[in-house]
Amino acid sequence: MRFGQHEETEVWKGRRRLLILLYAIAWWSALMEGNSLTTVVLRRVLVVAAALSWVNVVTIALAFTSADYASALDKSLLFYDVQRSGKLPSWQRIKWRGDSGLTDGRANNVDLTGGFYDAGDNVKFGFPLAFTITLLAWDVVEFGSNLRAAGQLQNTLNNIRWGTDYLLKAYTGQNELWVQVGDPNNDHQCWERPEDMDTSRTAYKVDASHPGSDVAAETAAAFASASLAFRDSDKNYSAKLLSSAKKIFNFADKYRGKYSDSLSGVVCPFYCSYSGFQDELVWGAIWLYKASGDNSYLQYLITNANTLGGVTTTVNAFDWDNKYAGAQVLIAQLVLSGTQGVQGYKDRADGYICAVLPSSISASSQTSYTPGGLLFHSGQSNLQYVTTAAFLLTAYAKHLSAAKATLTCGGRRVTPTQLSSTSQKQVDYIIGSNPKGQSYMVGFGNKYPLRVHHRAASMPSISAYSQKIQCQQGWDYYNTNNPNPNVATGAIIGGPDQNDNLNDVRSNYAQMEPTLYINAPMVGVLAVLATSGSSALAAVDYIYSQYCDISFGSDSFASF
Repeated sequence: MRFGQHEETEVWKGRRRLLILLYAIAWWSALMEGNSLTTVVLRRVLVVAAALSWVNVVTIALAFTSADYASALDKSLLFYDVQRSGKLPSWQRIKWRGDSGLTDGRANNVDLTGGFYDAGDNVKFGFPLAFTITLLAWDVVEFGSNLRAAGQLQNTLNNIRWGTDYLLKAYTGQNELWVQVGDPNNDHQCWERPEDMDTSRTAYKVDASHPGSDVAAETAAAFASASLAFRDSDKNYSAKLLSSAKKIFNFADKYRGKYSDSLSGVVCPFYCSYSGFQDELVWGAIWLYKASGDNSYLQYLITNANTLGGVTTTVNAFDWDNKYAGAQVLIAQLVLSGTQGVQGYKDRADGYICAVLPSSISASSQTSYTPGGLLFHSGQSNLQYVTTAAFLLTAYAKHLSAAKATLTCGGRRVTPTQLSSTSQKQVDYIIGSNPKGQSYMVGFGNKYPLRVHHRAASMPSISAYSQKIQCQQGWDYYNTNNPNPNVATGAIIGGPDQNDNLNDVRSNYAQMEPTLYINAPMVGVLAVLATSGSSALAAVDYIYSQYCDISFGSDSFASF
């Protein structure tokens, strides 16, 4: 037998095994659901089988177990231990970090200790930090039961409180919010551990004379969402957060302006408010409505629907700067449960969902995907857009399913299952199901990035080397090709390029630097994957959605 014939035979053997498995799945699913084997189940299996005869598929795409997702979830939360600033708490689990930033705010007669370092540097940027806390709180609000079942609810709440405690200290007056500690221009001249840092710890604030509606409204969103997250476990703290959310939102709305106009030299180009402050006002208002039930916030959203852009702006990215998609999905949930007067927001939420889905599912897709299947939006820290998309797809699928609803993308019906499976595929890519076979979450799996752009991880820990490493001395560690001596467990890096390639070099910050906000939305999605358990029929549906250009429930067959 010629080699080519042998190879073809082995492929077909694999296909036959898979087809047998698919038929078994169908029978098992029917049995578990207590029904006879319906025409719908058979049809899905047969269509998948037909599709497989044209595609070289020899394994099912669901590559990870619930235990794998649970491990990734635990690590995604451990990353916040790596980033923690201040006097470390007793529940700190990463032991190679030490206390740092213990005099933050002292020069300005305010206590600004605590919080988190933003990324691989030693600056505390309030704008992305507040966004991170909002997302972590949303994880709890949306998927709290999953986090509890996974044994990670308390770890998530600990990290939220560490952030909100810092933000509460930073909110020092009715119209005064400290939004940053550290001069990034000065900080970036040094490569040193946070425990050693001797760079300027200048603090910066917004107030009535120097407005920052974007950062103030984002902080209001953080307080309001966290008040919901703590409502069951700490009612007093929850009430304190909600009270602060109302006050700081009033400040944001009354004194309008971009914080980067007030503080341009120290926040740009790092975290400029490129999208303006209108999206944060919408974002803050919907979180305040959810947390308080006060109809004045709903009326605010209705009255300002056009002027703030909430019903006129459709986006294809949700990130630390642009909050429209997140706000629109939150408001869409209200529409699905019967709230009147805000349909325009749901239309824009549908627009975002349709835009980020691949063209194989959505006829109105506006997002590129790599050859390996990763959503690709930008060459700068692309995985931030992937993790937020995965979260919004999962959350929206949950509420669409509860409402027994679907959506239409360019005339094509799209189901909640297709949203969930797209989200899972993105998560799977991040943790190792990709052309390189490596995880982009540090510490997960057998192969992951070794030279992460991260000061603390790239130098000996304070316990391993107690002598001070000077500002310029640290560049010796930066320039070495050696792997980082400390594992920044759970850090999700910026990620591969549009061709699925990654250059594991410490200076490659666009691909190799982790951030607080890349991890935050992954927490909720991983909690769902770790605890929900994919049914056998869902596995068939997943393959069906990938290879068959047809909506579930349709009476027509895909043509082959």
